[in-house]
Amino acid sequence: MEAIKLMKELKSNLDQEVHYLPKETGLSLIESTQENGNGVSAKCRDARVEDLWSLTSFFGYSTQTFVLAVNLLDRFIAMMKVQPRYLACISIGCLHIAARVTKEECKVSSSHELIRISQCKFTVSDLSRMEKIILEKLNFQLKAVTALTFLHLYHAIALSHTSNRKDVLNLDKLEAQLKACLCRIVFSKAKPSVLALSLLMLEIEALQSVDLLEIAQRIQTHLKISKADLVHWRGLVGQCMREYSSPECAKPDHKKLVWIVSRRTAQNLHSIYRSIPDLPTIPEDTWDESESQALISTENHLDFSFSL
Repeated sequence: MEAIKLMKELKSNLDQEVHYLPKETGLSLIESTQENGNGVSAKCRDARVEDLWSLTSFFGYSTQTFVLAVNLLDRFIAMMKVQPRYLACISIGCLHIAARVTKEECKVSSSHELIRISQCKFTVSDLSRMEKIILEKLNFQLKAVTALTFLHLYHAIALSHTSNRKDVLNLDKLEAQLKACLCRIVFSKAKPSVLALSLLMLEIEALQSVDLLEIAQRIQTHLKISKADLVHWRGLVGQCMREYSSPECAKPDHKKLVWIVSRRTAQNLHSIYRSIPDLPTIPEDTWDESESQALISTENHLDFSFSL
């Protein structure tokens, strides 16, 4: 009975996933953008996602918050024309929004704290305005169906057949592998259902479990995922995992922010907030969403403008 309920939920999420995919044309444009150009490059985007992973770990946010933040970020930058200098503000805004959407009220950091810990050079006012822009441009469609949604459902379906597999099919490991994939923009082009199944099947192959493989194949049939799609993304996921496991791979440094909140710093944190002057804020009378086709900056303030 539980398995039937999960399969229905799976089908419902499959029908919804298309509404939360970043525009592929926008992602392709980012991939083709040269570094140090006028637009956001793939390397620039990937670096920002790695920073979000570090911040997620630092603040104790859930994997759900991280995955949603990446989804919001990719949907926004694939839709809008963005200059690299504003990507930090956009990415932190997406993380802040995601933390609220996933209802991590007890963990949601203040705007002040996010800005200072991330070492970004913008103000609370800047972040607030950016979040407003993100929400409006995404039409407030925030509770996205992501690869994590499917990964949790696939895992639950596997467990529903027998509880003995709980210690074998490690969900934490699968989530970590998903986060590694999301640090590469190419995986933003994958359908969440296919990316999650690719991760699951690779793990099952490593476990050499015939029973689990049969369950995964039933899921594939139920969702009508083509063999060609699965082979393609399994190959890319496998390559990503091999590269990520190599010593040459530069992984997100989850400890690089710890020095900012050392014991001595923590003791003086409240006084520091008051003693360090804020960066210049955005004058309210300069804001006009229709006035420009690009993101522009002046010497004295930030002025965000976006174009589709």
